[in-house]
Parts: sequence; C-alpha cells; structure tokens
Amino acid sequence: MANILLGVTGSVAAVKTPLLYETLQHSGYAVKVVATQASLYFFDPAAIPRPSLVLDEDEWPGRSVGRRWQREDEVLHIQLRRWADILLIAPLDANTLAKLANGLADNCLTCVWRAWEPGRPVVLAPAMNTLMWQHPATGRHLRQIATDMGAAPPTELGLDGLLDWINTNCPHLRIAAPEDRRLACGDVGVGAMAALDTIAAVMQSVLDSG
Repeated sequence: MANILLGVTGSVAAVKTPLLYETLQHSGYAVKVVATQASLYFFDPAAIPRPSLVLDEDEWPGRSVGRRWQREDEVLHIQLRRWADILLIAPLDANTLAKLANGLADNCLTCVWRAWEPGRPVVLAPAMNTLMWQHPATGRHLRQIATDMGAAPPTELGLDGLLDWINTNCPHLRIAAPEDRRLACGDVGVGAMAALDTIAAVMQSVLDSG
C-alpha cells in the first residue's frame, strides 16, 4: 500500500487528526503526520506515535540549545518528500492555502510542498469559516495551485465550478470540497472539512488513477 504524508494545519478540524491517522492506518497505508504549530492547539500530539509525527522543531534538531547543522545531517522535508507516495493536507486552513499558492516555505509542511514535484499526487481538504471560504482569495489561490501543477483553470469559473474543473482536469490534484453545516464558530454554511471517509475515497481515487 501507499505511503501517505498527512499534513495538518491550524483549523478546528485538526481535532480529527488522530482519528484520520487511525482510519488511514487501518486501511493499510503507512502514514506520517506533519503538523504545523497552529494545528497542535486542536489535538494532543501524544495521540500520534512519535516516530510517525513530525513537528517543526524536528526540521532543525538541537537548534534551541545552539546546535548547528552538520554536513551529514538529513534535510527532513526532502526525506519526507522522497518517502511519500501522496501528500494529503487535511485540514487545509486559509493561511496555509495562501502559503501554498504563493510559494512560502516557513515550516516543515510548506517546505515539503515547495519541494514536491508537480507530477506527484496531492489531495487538499480545505476547512475554514464560510466567509473565509467565500473570500475572493480562495479562488485565486486554488487556481494558482492548479496552474503550478500543470493545468490552468478558466478564469471565469466560480468557486464551485473551479473545484469541479480541478477535480476533472488536474490528473495529480484533487480537492475534497468542504461541507455545508454548522461550524465550530456557530456559523452555518460551507467550510467544514469533508467527512473522513470522503477524504479517504478521494485519496484512493487519485492513487488508483496513477
């Protein structure tokens, strides 16, 4: 089975990280979790076995006590990219979506993204407040990501049409669309992360398509 690199960002939906990790493992995948600092506010990292959990501080071991990089040291985000067959980011918050689209690489996960080959599979599962999801920047960022991965969407598409276009025309990129329901903040609307079985099904479809 495939090696899954699960990126987790600072959305409330990160509370589901331990369950998503277990779901993927029980499906037979090898899973490593790359968690941003913001995501750790929403789940206990002790719920993920430490060898399978990568934190930002793991990128630069010993830095807090003055250690410096040595020539024989591995570059962690490159090692993770080499290990993984597919990159799944669930949840993908608005801040990290903007970073991916603009090429920022200021943590381990975004460094993996910046080093990821465009011809290798990616699944993104956005999760954010409805108004954040509907913000014009969201469409711009998703268009840029699709373009960077080799398929430029038509500019006239609305957000729903854009997701359909990406999922139909981008062979290596799939978006697990957020759902319409009551959000953690109390608002009701689109923005909740897709159900875990939906995310797993989207991921499997990408792997099956080669």
